[in-house]
Amino acid sequence: MATLITGAGLIGSHAARILLEREEATWLYDLKLEPATIASVVDPARVGLIQGDVEDLVRLEGVLREHKINRILHTAALLTAGIRQEPLRGIRTNILGTATVLEAARRAGARRVVLTSSSTVYYALFDQPAATPCPEDFAMRVVTQHPSSIYAATKLAGEHLGLLYADLYGVDVVVVRLAAVCGLWAGPSGGIAGRLMRTLLEPAIRGEPVVIDDPLLVWRGGDEFVDARDAAAGAVAALFAENPRSRVYSIGMGVLHGFEDFVRAAAEAVPGLRVEVRVEPSGGFAGYRHLRPQPSDIGAAKRELGWAPQYDLAAIMRECSAFLAGLRNEERR
Repeated sequence: MATLITGAGLIGSHAARILLEREEATWLYDLKLEPATIASVVDPARVGLIQGDVEDLVRLEGVLREHKINRILHTAALLTAGIRQEPLRGIRTNILGTATVLEAARRAGARRVVLTSSSTVYYALFDQPAATPCPEDFAMRVVTQHPSSIYAATKLAGEHLGLLYADLYGVDVVVVRLAAVCGLWAGPSGGIAGRLMRTLLEPAIRGEPVVIDDPLLVWRGGDEFVDARDAAAGAVAALFAENPRSRVYSIGMGVLHGFEDFVRAAAEAVPGLRVEVRVEPSGGFAGYRHLRPQPSDIGAAKRELGWAPQYDLAAIMRECSAFLAGLRNEERR
């Protein structure tokens, strides 16, 4: 039994750590591999590292056959902020890359493919108030409720491609829709939540005031988040679930948090925190225009994957604070 993880980023590295704890042969596949960065999460000497482009079908299929891979966790993607800067690159990576992974899995006979999607696919629904959590099988008006960002459009397209590969070719595809991922490591904080935590915690650990002047780091209302460790655990649970009837699962805390909640959690982790906010929020999280009225329904993940979140926002902030403090101590040596 062997698993290939596309994308040696934060989620991919945490998933590799969990798989190694299960004594699964595990390979990380990425265009740019940085062992020193990966080492902040998992021992790179224990995981196979393969350099390759997720859009390269010949290379990817060859890797699956050579290493007898029977499970694939596809995490490689360009995130919201990056895709706004380079939309065509993001579309290629997120859509063509996903299609390539699915086709390679079909040709090589992989047992299961787990695609990491995003809770941003729900955002276009948030123009209406709601009293209950948002189900995975939601109704969407295809014109007036089209995806509210290129990133969300690529993720929804990836989901549909996955479900079609399951219907047409029998590829065993499971989709996990991750809430905004919170967590820090030695690599870049590509997500908005990670950038906010660094912005709040790094100056505070140095005893300096925190200045927030990036409009993407403040928002009105709430949004749903998930610890990187919980996100990876949900994806791994999907790799091994015996009967994933629903096929698509929300992976999040199941509650909403606002910007002020992050500030309070940071203040608990680093007493004496001083924050000066120099920008006004113009909309919801990450610059999306709608304010989120409800969290996702995570009941199906609990029932069918045996997964539940283990970390709340306070625990996440304590972990990230300790990680950054450890980096600071190393720099002083």
